[in-house]
Amino acid sequence: MVLSLALEFPLYQCGPIKPAGFRVSGDGGDGGGRGGFPSFLPKEVHKIRDPFARNLAQRIQRLPVQLWKSHIKRPMTLVGPSLGAAVAIDFAVNFPEAVDKLILINANVYAEGTGVMTRLPKMVAYGMASLLKSMPIRWYAKLLVFDGISVSRLLDYTDVGRLHCLLPWWEDATVNFMLSGGYNVTGQIKRVNQKTLLICGERDKIVNSKLAVRLQNELPNASMRKVPGCGHMPQIENPYVIAKMIADFAREDATCDDRPLSYELVDYIPCKN
Repeated sequence: MVLSLALEFPLYQCGPIKPAGFRVSGDGGDGGGRGGFPSFLPKEVHKIRDPFARNLAQRIQRLPVQLWKSHIKRPMTLVGPSLGAAVAIDFAVNFPEAVDKLILINANVYAEGTGVMTRLPKMVAYGMASLLKSMPIRWYAKLLVFDGISVSRLLDYTDVGRLHCLLPWWEDATVNFMLSGGYNVTGQIKRVNQKTLLICGERDKIVNSKLAVRLQNELPNASMRKVPGCGHMPQIENPYVIAKMIADFAREDATCDDRPLSYELVDYIPCKN
């Protein structure tokens, strides 16, 4: 998921986080999280019991180029977590007029494509895609990240994490991603001219910390903030801290709104050691 922030607009309310002076943009769908579910989300989102997780699922939105051209129409701060960081870099390099700043969270940008998977028979690739969206695999992935949370909440985060897998075209898109070679943006990193903030969970077991340092060194204008006690998904594990980091960075060098932000830190989710 990739988010964009534009200054001078109210932020759509999402739980108790209400930083003034921002608009969070995406494809609004039929409901956009305000009285209904976006049309591209499967109905399984209704089964999510945890109010925060359900609220988050309602706001899973996409950011195609056309949306920026037709609605945003101004440079934005682009936020990309994990593999979304590769998408954000690709977008920033190819549409520099659309991106003012980049925020990359536990950036997974050095995987040079899908490797040997490009040679898989299509039937085997579809089998792998089917396995990837299975509940046991998604459950196990969450167990690797989160620790000390209830089974019901873990199930809710698993449901949120596999929503995109339930879209009717997901398997076709995943197989195409595998066989086409996937994302490879290593050659674009040094071409990123935008000011960039790297946010890294200190306990991230997915992206090696050495790669984060390498990325900071290769980006022309980058700084790094580490989040103690968090793994690969600090935006879920400690969303209030991440929201403040994002808002503070987006407001740097901006004159439209100098009001300080304050957040109440609640519901910290510890990660595995």
